[in-house]
This record gives sequence, C-alpha cells and structure tokens, in this order.
Amino acid sequence: MNRRTLMALMGAALLARPGLSVAQENHVAEAISHAREAVGQGLDGKADGLTDHAKQALEHAEAAQKEKSNRHVRAGIVHLKQAIKQGEKNRATAATRHAKAALAHLEQAPR
Repeated sequence: MNRRTLMALMGAALLARPGLSVAQENHVAEAISHAREAVGQGLDGKADGLTDHAKQALEHAEAAQKEKSNRHVRAGIVHLKQAIKQGEKNRATAATRHAKAALAHLEQAPR
C-alpha cells in the first residue's frame, strides 16, 4: 500500500468517528500558523507580508468560529482585523502588536 492510499484511509477513519471535529482543529491550527508568519513578517518590518498572512489567518479563524463559537477565536478575529487594517496603512509596529495579540488568543483556543 502506498503512502497516499494509507493517508487517505487514515483520514477517512478519523472523519468516521462521531464527535470528532478534524476540520475545526485544522482551521485553528492554520490560523495559528499564519498568525505566527504574520508576526514574523511584522518583526522584519514587512507590513505587506504581515497583511497577507493576517488575511489568511483571518479566513481560517472565521471558518473555525463558524463551526464552533469560541471566545478566544472571536478575540483573535478582532485583533487580526486590526492587524490587517494597520498593515494596509503600512504601520508594521501597530500591526505586529495586533498580530501578536491575535496569536496569543488563538493559541488558547481549543484544538
């Protein structure tokens, strides 16, 4: 059995388990990953890179929030929106501050 087939079977088995929300886990994890990248870009003074990653993090955070409401994800969304707003104004320092706050909240969300 090749690796691709094995991974597909494992994924199908996980999805078949009742009460398991693999999709939400992936959205929160992806939001965290992009938020980390946004912070890194901001620390490098790259407001455009921060904005791009913050937008991707926001998409995943909003998807996770739709699946199951959580106060940490909700707070992360607020800060991601502010990070994007500041990043679009080329204010890397302020955008980074919000991206860090978003990351802190997202990391506290259940996965």
